[in-house]
Amino acid sequence: MHHLALICRDVEETIRFYQDVLGFPLVELVENRDYAGSSHFFFDIGNRNLLGFFDFPGHDHPDFSETVGAVQHLALSTSAEEFAAARARLDDAGIDYLGPDRGIDNSLYIRDPNGVGIEFYCEELGRFEGEPLLSS
Repeated sequence: MHHLALICRDVEETIRFYQDVLGFPLVELVENRDYAGSSHFFFDIGNRNLLGFFDFPGHDHPDFSETVGAVQHLALSTSAEEFAAARARLDDAGIDYLGPDRGIDNSLYIRDPNGVGIEFYCEELGRFEGEPLLSS
C-alpha cells in the first residue's frame, strides 16, 4: 500500500494526535490540488507506508458511523516493544482503549479524533493469529 487517504475534521488536532500521541511523524503537508483551502497531509506509519488525510473546510462532517463504505478500523502491525510503547503512550495521554483486557492480549483498539478505528496488532505482517496468510 502506498497510502490510505482519510478525511479529518481538524488538521491541527489530527496532526497532534498522530504525531505527538502515536509517534507517527508528519512527512508532508500541502494544499489539496482538487479543493482550494483544503489540506492534504501524510504520516509515516512504518514499513514504508503512509497514512494520508484531507480536510474539507466548510463541509458538514457527520459523526463516525459504522456503515458500508466507512473504515471499520486500520490494523497496524507492531513488534512486542512497539506494542508496549504504544500502550504506554496511550496511558500517559489518558486515552481509553479496548483490548488486552478483553482476552485478546495482542490487540488494542482506539478511535482517533475523527472517529477512525485504529488497532495496534502485535503480529508480523502477512500473518493472522500466528497463521501465515501470505506467502513470503
